[in-house]
Amino acid sequence: MSGVPRDGLPDAGRRRRGRGRGRGRGERAIVPEAEFASYYGKPVLKRPAWNTLDVAGYLCLGGLAGASSLLAAGADVTARPALARTAKLGAAGAISLSLVALVHDLGRPARFLNMLRVFKPTSPMSMGSWLLAGYAPLTMAAAAADVTGRYRIVGAAATASAAALGPAVATYTAVLICDTAVPSWHEGYRQMPYVFAGSGATAAAGLALAAVPPGQTGPARRAAVLGAVLELGAFQLMKRNMGLEAEAYERGGPRAWLRAAEVLTAGGAALAVCSGRRGRALAALAGTALLAGSAALRMGVFQAGVASSEDPRYTVAPQRERLRARARTGVPGSPD
Repeated sequence: MSGVPRDGLPDAGRRRRGRGRGRGRGERAIVPEAEFASYYGKPVLKRPAWNTLDVAGYLCLGGLAGASSLLAAGADVTARPALARTAKLGAAGAISLSLVALVHDLGRPARFLNMLRVFKPTSPMSMGSWLLAGYAPLTMAAAAADVTGRYRIVGAAATASAAALGPAVATYTAVLICDTAVPSWHEGYRQMPYVFAGSGATAAAGLALAAVPPGQTGPARRAAVLGAVLELGAFQLMKRNMGLEAEAYERGGPRAWLRAAEVLTAGGAALAVCSGRRGRALAALAGTALLAGSAALRMGVFQAGVASSEDPRYTVAPQRERLRARARTGVPGSPD
């Protein structure tokens, strides 16, 4: 297959068609246009077997938890107790639900525990498992200390430790999906972690805006704006740098989810700026929009990856382009 040009026509057919156009504009091509197809119309890659709700929820909740831990630490430092408590409870609850979704997708808890039998720095799955195993107890200790008012020193240490791990928790799932052969995930590996970081920040800000008195939501409002700018900007840059694989984000269900994410995230950030001390209703609306936007982004990214794995064009055509590029530069592995 590597010797067949991208348009599906053999070299001789292309030459005949080109000569036909040269003799007269009204002449018809000898060889008709061919549509891309794989053997028997079968996908080149196996479709990801992950459950949509489990994995999309796992991706979303991890971002919410990691960013909430950072927000909680900042709230403690700036003496915003309501914001700190909400963020700590949000981090503990989100990471717990994230683990439930992961284990449900795996089928049984023993499979998660088996991943802890190996420590492999080159494996995002291995490192992610160890990261969750260390991070989850810290968030629960921080939340428990805040709610009970006991063991404050232990709670402060747990809060700081969870905040230190928060950025990795919020972004490692991006590394995890990009470390696969799924075209629309793999080709976005440069910007996807930034997209997930911004999305996690908007989700954490949204939770705080929806649940905390407006007088203490200053850091959450700033996180909403910065997160929205990072998420939307990095996502557009990612699509522009991807090439053909970006089409999966612009078609069908993924496109609908991602357009909704853009509107909700941008709108939620704008409402967050306007909320200030104007009452809980506007802040709650902004928070709900930001949470929904973050969830829609993760769902759109997940569905786009699945769609790209089912269409062989996203696998084979970029491979041919890379082979031609190597041939032009004289790198071994050209299609000839």
